[in-house]
Amino acid sequence: MVFLTPFFLLGLLAALIPIAIHLIRKEKPPKLMFSTIRFLKKTSKKLILFQHIQQWLLLLLRSALIALLVFAFARPLFDQTVARLLDADPMSVVIMLDISMSMRYGDGFEEAKQAALDVIDDLTSGDEVALIGFSSSADIVRELSTDLDAVRSTVSDISEAGFGTTRYMPSLRLADQLLETSRYENRAIYMISDFQDVGMNSTEDGWKLAPGVAFTGIDVGSLESSNLVLTDVRSPVQLLEDAAEQQILARVRSTGTLYLQQGEVSLSIDGELVDTVQIDLADRSEEVVTFAVNFDSQGSHVGEVKVSGDSFNIDNSYHFTVDVLPKIRVLLVNGEASDNWFDDEGHWFNLAVSSAAQSPFIVETITPRALNAAVLGQNDVAVLLNVGDLSTGQAASIVDYVLSGGSLLLAPGDKVNPELFNRQFADISPATILGRGELGIDDYLVIADFDRRHPILSPLNGDWSARFQAHWSLAADEDADVLMQFDNTEPALVERAVGDGKVILFASALDLEWNNLALQGLFLPFVHETLRHLVQPAYKQRAYQVGDSFSLNPGGDASVVSATGPNGDVLIFNNENFVVTANTPGLIHAIVDGVELDYAVNILPEESNFSRVAVASLYDLIINPDTEPNQTREVRTEQLIAELERPQRVWWWVLCLVMLMLFAEALIANRTYR
Repeated sequence: MVFLTPFFLLGLLAALIPIAIHLIRKEKPPKLMFSTIRFLKKTSKKLILFQHIQQWLLLLLRSALIALLVFAFARPLFDQTVARLLDADPMSVVIMLDISMSMRYGDGFEEAKQAALDVIDDLTSGDEVALIGFSSSADIVRELSTDLDAVRSTVSDISEAGFGTTRYMPSLRLADQLLETSRYENRAIYMISDFQDVGMNSTEDGWKLAPGVAFTGIDVGSLESSNLVLTDVRSPVQLLEDAAEQQILARVRSTGTLYLQQGEVSLSIDGELVDTVQIDLADRSEEVVTFAVNFDSQGSHVGEVKVSGDSFNIDNSYHFTVDVLPKIRVLLVNGEASDNWFDDEGHWFNLAVSSAAQSPFIVETITPRALNAAVLGQNDVAVLLNVGDLSTGQAASIVDYVLSGGSLLLAPGDKVNPELFNRQFADISPATILGRGELGIDDYLVIADFDRRHPILSPLNGDWSARFQAHWSLAADEDADVLMQFDNTEPALVERAVGDGKVILFASALDLEWNNLALQGLFLPFVHETLRHLVQPAYKQRAYQVGDSFSLNPGGDASVVSATGPNGDVLIFNNENFVVTANTPGLIHAIVDGVELDYAVNILPEESNFSRVAVASLYDLIINPDTEPNQTREVRTEQLIAELERPQRVWWWVLCLVMLMLFAEALIANRTYR
């Protein structure tokens, strides 16, 4: 037997009341003095005994009445229904705990952890529970288990929320998949979150939870919030030394339900404060702040823009890196120098690289006769314009220069001997010169195709309208890449990596004798991008957001890499590519084969917007129409109790017995001597 409301059994103590009254009111018979007893009728001992039995029976009957009333209110059930009730409706539950950055606001995360523990405490032995700690994806996953204490311990061990952004759907899908393997039909998902509106960005039209899966949202978000956040910072990535003053732009926005009107934005470079600007948001929600800064020294610089004036400091900083590169030293070997600028082979090239007030190049112009290994070694790139009379020793110096890491740009003209060229530069040339291209009178070629993904050509989106009246027919080397083609399908620009250097061969001259390319608007950026590509390594991204995975070995050929995270912790690599996942905003400091590199990691500004979505909106979006409305465990238990109690109705029969006993008590009481 089991009692559905066992608390009423305490009422059994009331059965002692009649006994207590009887004992309290029990009195010794008084002694009276009579002169004679001959006139009193003698009472038999049997009558006295019978009266005592009636009194005791009446006493027990009254106590039994109280006990039966208590018994009826305790609602007893018999037999196998006990086991059914104790194991009533076991559950499979997935708890989704939001650990995104917004949960760091106020006491939201501690309240969320307590709510998760409360859900676990409401479960009973035999129920199974899973845990998903989520932000943009599932960061913590503990699969379904009946070990409630282990899951409770996992929740308690989560010390703080992370820095990721909020996305509901990926983790809801995972929770739904976990419940596919559940042992029980009663399945439920509890999502504990501040229910940021940004979390709805990844919603998928038409997707619903599986039929029968209930959903309960527990909102722990703050009703009122205020925050200042840096939504965007624009800074240069790479500069050349002696560059002009740079501008760094920072956009500050007030988010939350309570708008902040005042704040302060500061800029620091390499740990030193550069400037501080006060902002006034009284009549607007955001403001753009401009900082002017000069990067005087070569090397890598780290910067930080910081906003203050609110109580939520997690999103108040934005980190960036700026690389200041030395100017590119260009050795121009002019094979057809002339006092007449129109006939000078290097005139148009010099204009392209030196005309700007802040030129990124330092150009040294020599004749072919002055070319030697020493001169080559003092420059980053050598440009040979229509050079056709090099000695064997000079050609060998150029080959050694390229193999040891130098860069070479070749633009042969009418002074070049194809046989000599092919023989002297066979080891490094991207192509073999077959001879002068044959064109009819008044005929010309144009650029018909080019590699739009190549670093030289990807920034050049204009129309290649230059006309080529003369060119060299080339046969590209098997190790070379054809970057541009004429409309007769012959190569126009070919590149080859040789040793530690690079060589680019242009199939025509760079003056006006063979083409009008120098008069086109694309000529200057084409020359600049070509020289940069030959000398400067391709820019490797060093700015990331929380949640990104990237390699600290941008070149892919490093052998020794060590790094410390934003908190100063040494990073441990579990792979050969030195890939890390950015989990904390700040700077990751890496040493790659002895070279120091800094990687900036910043939060996603959208996570700082505390606008909220109603739990009902998410419920309506994901709940399956075939799922019955979610009921609490208490309601389901009451329904099961009513179902089990209805066929037995023990309490009803007990009350009927009480009515009969009341009648018997009244009958006995009226016949009992008092």
